[in-house]
Amino acid sequence: MPQEPTASSDWPEWGSFVEQHGYLSWLDISVARLEDGMAVLEVEHNEEFENPVGNDGYDPVHGGIVATLIDTASAFALRTTFDDPATARLTTTDLNVSYLRPATGDLRATAEVIRAGGTTGVTEVSITGADGEAAVGRTTYRLFRPSD
Repeated sequence: MPQEPTASSDWPEWGSFVEQHGYLSWLDISVARLEDGMAVLEVEHNEEFENPVGNDGYDPVHGGIVATLIDTASAFALRTTFDDPATARLTTTDLNVSYLRPATGDLRATAEVIRAGGTTGVTEVSITGADGEAAVGRTTYRLFRPSD
């Protein structure tokens, strides 16, 4: 059964990581779940994130925020593959986003690690909002693992 991130989790610093990161903190990203090879992140609806296109009801969330959720959820999922997630070093080398429908309401990013090797990690991510699945993405990361 999935565990909620708590002080007893393998990476209790996840909350302070978000707080110390200006952009992630501004987005008010929360980590709903972390487990080996998986991360679920959430962002509550905020009018400041909307792309003002004049729809009835909510305007859709700007695509850059959706892409940020894909990238960030991927990084959190890949960190779970390190012996010490708090000191993990990794960087995005490829980010692919397919927008399926306007992203509205609260957003949830579910990232799963497809492969985490010695130097490369690949994830698949789904973004869901008030109207269902809004985007899917795939990332590739360069992983910097400590030398054995």
